[in-house]
Amino acid sequence: MALISSAPSASSQPSSQGKINGTHAQVDGVSSFVSLPDSPSSSKVQSDSRPVKHGLDLHHVRSALAENAVPSSAEGSTAREESSSRQALASRGNGIHSGQRKRLQRAKTEQEFTRELAAEVEDNGAEQTWELRHGWDEQYNSEEYLHLLSSAFYMYYTDKRHETGCKPKEKAHPKPPRDWSLRDKTKTVSAALVVCLNLGVDPPDVIKPNPSAMTECWIDPTTMTMANPKILEAIGKKLQEQFESLSIKTRYKQYLDPSFEETRKFCTGLRRNAKEERVLFYYNGHGVPLPTPSGEIWVFNRDYTQYIPIALYDLQTWLGGPGLFIYDCSHAGNVIANYEKYVQKHEDENREHRARDPEAQLQNYGNNIHLAACGKTEQLPTNPDLPADLFTCCLTTPIDISLRFHVMQNPLHHHITFEDLAKVPGKASERRSPMGELNWILTAITDTIAWNALPRELFRKLFRQDLMVAALFRNYLIAERILRAYGCHPTTIPQIPSTHDHSLWEAWDLAVDMVVSQLPAMLASAQGGEPYEYKPSNFFGEQLTAFEHYLQQGAPKQEVPTQLPVVLQVLLSQAHRLKALVLLTKFLDLGPWAVNLALTIGIFPYVVKLLQSPAIELKPIMIFIWARIIAVAPQEAQNDLLRESGFTYFSNVLVPGYTIPIENLLEHKAMSAFVIALFCRNFQQAQHVCLSAGLMDSCLEHLQNPENPLLRQWSCLCISMLWHDYPEAKWVGIRSLAHHRLCALVIDPVPEVRAAAIHALTNFLGIPDLTDPVAQNEEIVASALMVMTTDGNAMVRRELLIFYSAFVKRYRNKFMVAAYETLVEEREHLIGASSWFEEERRTKINGSIVTGPSRDAESKISEDTIQGAMWYQLIAMSVDAHPEVAQTASIIVDYIHDALLDSPLASQTQQIIDNILDLSQQRPGPGSRAPSAAPSARQTHSPTPNGGHAAPKSEGYLSMGIRRTASVAAALKYLVGAAGSSDNLASTMGQRASAPQKRLSGPPGRPGIPAEWSAPPDQHDTASSVGKYQKARVPKPKRFEERTAREIIDLPLPSDFLDYTIEYFLEPQMKPNEPDEPGSDDYNQRLWRRVRNERILATTQPLKGAAGTSRWDIDAGFFTNGSQPFKMSFHQFEDYLAISDDRDSICVWNWRDKSRISRFSNGNPKGSKINETRFINEDDQALLITGSSDGVVKIFRNYDKEVELVTAYRALTEMVPSTRNAGLVFDWQQGQGKLLVAGDVKVIRVWNAATELCVNDIPARSGSCITSLTSDQVAGSIFAAGYGDGAVRVFDQRLKPALAQVKVWREHKQWITNVHMQRGGQRELVSGSRNGEVRLWDIRMNASVGFVRAPGETMRTLGVHEHAPVFAT
Repeated sequence: MALISSAPSASSQPSSQGKINGTHAQVDGVSSFVSLPDSPSSSKVQSDSRPVKHGLDLHHVRSALAENAVPSSAEGSTAREESSSRQALASRGNGIHSGQRKRLQRAKTEQEFTRELAAEVEDNGAEQTWELRHGWDEQYNSEEYLHLLSSAFYMYYTDKRHETGCKPKEKAHPKPPRDWSLRDKTKTVSAALVVCLNLGVDPPDVIKPNPSAMTECWIDPTTMTMANPKILEAIGKKLQEQFESLSIKTRYKQYLDPSFEETRKFCTGLRRNAKEERVLFYYNGHGVPLPTPSGEIWVFNRDYTQYIPIALYDLQTWLGGPGLFIYDCSHAGNVIANYEKYVQKHEDENREHRARDPEAQLQNYGNNIHLAACGKTEQLPTNPDLPADLFTCCLTTPIDISLRFHVMQNPLHHHITFEDLAKVPGKASERRSPMGELNWILTAITDTIAWNALPRELFRKLFRQDLMVAALFRNYLIAERILRAYGCHPTTIPQIPSTHDHSLWEAWDLAVDMVVSQLPAMLASAQGGEPYEYKPSNFFGEQLTAFEHYLQQGAPKQEVPTQLPVVLQVLLSQAHRLKALVLLTKFLDLGPWAVNLALTIGIFPYVVKLLQSPAIELKPIMIFIWARIIAVAPQEAQNDLLRESGFTYFSNVLVPGYTIPIENLLEHKAMSAFVIALFCRNFQQAQHVCLSAGLMDSCLEHLQNPENPLLRQWSCLCISMLWHDYPEAKWVGIRSLAHHRLCALVIDPVPEVRAAAIHALTNFLGIPDLTDPVAQNEEIVASALMVMTTDGNAMVRRELLIFYSAFVKRYRNKFMVAAYETLVEEREHLIGASSWFEEERRTKINGSIVTGPSRDAESKISEDTIQGAMWYQLIAMSVDAHPEVAQTASIIVDYIHDALLDSPLASQTQQIIDNILDLSQQRPGPGSRAPSAAPSARQTHSPTPNGGHAAPKSEGYLSMGIRRTASVAAALKYLVGAAGSSDNLASTMGQRASAPQKRLSGPPGRPGIPAEWSAPPDQHDTASSVGKYQKARVPKPKRFEERTAREIIDLPLPSDFLDYTIEYFLEPQMKPNEPDEPGSDDYNQRLWRRVRNERILATTQPLKGAAGTSRWDIDAGFFTNGSQPFKMSFHQFEDYLAISDDRDSICVWNWRDKSRISRFSNGNPKGSKINETRFINEDDQALLITGSSDGVVKIFRNYDKEVELVTAYRALTEMVPSTRNAGLVFDWQQGQGKLLVAGDVKVIRVWNAATELCVNDIPARSGSCITSLTSDQVAGSIFAAGYGDGAVRVFDQRLKPALAQVKVWREHKQWITNVHMQRGGQRELVSGSRNGEVRLWDIRMNASVGFVRAPGETMRTLGVHEHAPVFAT
């Protein structure tokens, strides 16, 4: 192997974009590198590893053409036309979920360096020689083309479907908590307000200072006079009012100074009425002794002469659980410290009762919540400026006590009295008033503090499940802060972290201070003074700004945002709602973890309520939010969408005439279709209401929308979910011709749309009454989908097999007949394949007599039926190039074979299978005999829906493609326990190919020319020894799971396509992808590669002029490949060399370090080889593409480490695995994203990498095989093909296929070894034939413009440098 350059420092130069392509090496396990003086190793040459035979300087033939150049009709477009055409083609169909494909900023193009060098020469007065061949000089050096080439560059086979193997992630996103949508899961239905004050009598163990805290519920008991004797009743009434402000739905009952008997009675009644719901027990013990160390609390006797203790055990017996207990007294910590001990005692007794009587009704004592005012030995504050029931005031009137506490702690407000504080305007329910604003801010702050301090599960339990509990615990945070200032430490069960020093309390102090500072002016205005307008707090605006900064940072490490509960509260504000919703959409866009946090915080009830809002400006935001929520928690959201008729919010958007004043209306329509699809998924009530709303017609209208593929995709999936297991919807679809309109999407340019259409048609099957009209419609669908077996996308082919599995299950008996007849037919042809079998026809095989072919093909029951044609397709797909597709098809084939083995035909079937396997093992290798591969007299094309025959194809996929690539014996690999044996499958396939091999081994040549001239130069080469050959690992696609040998799976097979597509709405859409995000690792790596590429181009382009005059005889490296090299390909910029051998292995070498990076198998069937190996996407992270002689193209990633299969498909469906023909040849157009494929077929097939579809079949215009392809890499319209008979033809893709040939040259008389058009330089078009003739062409001329004969009788290879005027043979 030679490296050719023009500088002496060959070993130190980097890799170059210049290289020689089309290497064919024939060396016994050895590859070598050769470099000459004055030649930089950065210009790479792919050449024969033997010594270079000849090098030709192409400069001497340029001037002859420049004088007589005549423009060809094939090159008639202007630079502007080609530029716009190229740009349109590059962006068409490039990905379903974005407006354009992944764009990569390119390094400087070769044209730019060429023009710069030419300018230097002109400045120096030298003769200008930079003239492109074919009349492209002015066109390709135009400013428009150079700008187009340098501005953007598209990468192919890097979409999500290629990165993930078209399967959903193995580890699903974390699900939200189960109870997030259960509002008020438990309710506090009843409350007992127990007040033990015994006014006028102090308890014996309490010594109060004088003055002391006196007020209870803001009422001073000492004001009791003859005019107001019922002060206790007033306190009780006020207490109830305060609790009602927390929860109006709870039933309250006051118990003022109760006796022991009264306490027992109302406690038991409380539990009896509440049943299993929560009860509230409030206890104010300011007029009774302190709780005992064992937790006993005190009440009175009937005559109020004694204090009576209530044991906690008795209290638990009366109240049970669940309960909410509040203790407002000194030493309250003793109660909750002992409570759980007695609960455990009750639980032990319950277990004993359960053991004695399993049916006994037992009282629940668990799930209790306790709030205590202080610790075990702490006394409540006695400051006369504070209320005596400070804890109760904090829990029930937090704003009032906060105002008083703030004034007491702040000496600047000494002029404000406590009476003034009571006159703060407004109510807590009026958010625009000072009092309402404070209450709103306090709710947001306490929620935020709890959200950040408490564990998530505890937060949901205390702040989201019960309205009463949530209100009390919000206010408890205020109580803890205030009481700690006076030496008390409130406690709770369950215990929560201390929050008294949280930083957000400073924001609360600021809000309170703003109100207090404005209070004098507001009071003066209220009394008739100068008018004053209250200035509201900017707390929520500041918090939204902080949240916005958090989002701008990209949520590093998925840190929980502190301000999320504040955003929830802001949704209640008309002024801030729109901004809050916009920020919320950005947060939800971060991924499922963000959606889970939002659901946990309690966002769902708010977004459900907002569905009733008619505001048009909220619709885009609500659609986006709901798409994210339903993607994470679809089942939980379904009931709310149905209950509130919220689904109409989205179904109305899907109406074709509905508009929203936004730019991306179609994307929001797609999101609406997504919401409706998941709303209908496995929810029959939703299907019914959506069908009644006319959703079917709306979705059908969007199927042909050309602008947004995402809308087409989700319209298909919406229809799929609408009629899944819902016959009424299917009949509506039939009347609307929905199945016909879905079938029209089989050629959609976006693979996801094609797969979605198949998914919908799969669910279309299964109307319970299988009448003739139903069967006819289902066969119409099946017939239309059968053409998709040749789709280039593995995801589409696998989804097609899911449809086939449902169809096979539905028509199981007909497929059993087709399978049985195919088995019989296979055995007949295996017997008749060899002449010596004819002589022993009546010999026993496995103990039975085989009587030879006695069945007439025309008498088959499955002849010309959908089931028969589909069965042949299933057999072919069971050996698909993509392992996921092949395995799926094998499951279906095995299902039918297994059904045959369980049927009355079991014995006959088993006998036939044994015969086939025995005959296959006795078959000779390829080339020694000529057995029949499959029935040759019958056509297996799909019949038309009316039962007639479609137009027969002479050599169609079903007629020739199947029998050349698959056999029944290969399809039996899992059934007979041969799974995992690729040799068995390869052997079978190779044997199947040997029949037509004799016909194609001698390609037709020209009349009067010896056949040897039209044969490949390597036809007499000896293949490498099988015994010495070591099989390499066959790369698998990502997330591929191997099937066990005898695992029989029931049909229909489940589809994971819907789950895969849902992941789109689980991924960020508002921010750039990781490689496009400045500062990310991928972005930095891409930037580094771009700089490196530009440096290599700048270093090597000036040296190409010396390459034509330098000698090429210095070794740059030598290494042993381990197997016979056959094809070699250099990477343009990396030090990588890919070498394929004469079988199916590929080695990737670092030629500079002389180290092998990886070795893997291409997975070829026996009897075939790798014909082509190329790197694609070389400007960034390259992929390796291979073409095999069986017509299969495979693309690999990570070839320098753990190799993975990106995709694989059969580019030529009528190929025969062979090592003696041209096989498959291709040319990759990076700029256009097209793959030109040809070989032993009669067409040149053009595959679009973005759409993964064959977009053009250009007639080869010759009976000879095509041996080489090359094309113009800039515009991509012109390409040339070399033929086995020596002809060279030029084609223009812009013309109709029948008229695409624009030039043919027949000056060569023998097999074209290679034809190549330079990527850079002067775009020289060079061809060489096996007899050593090398000719230089210009597509404007009718004859060659240069000729040279290489030494030797046979030229085995020809490599042309991409940029320098050099070629090698």
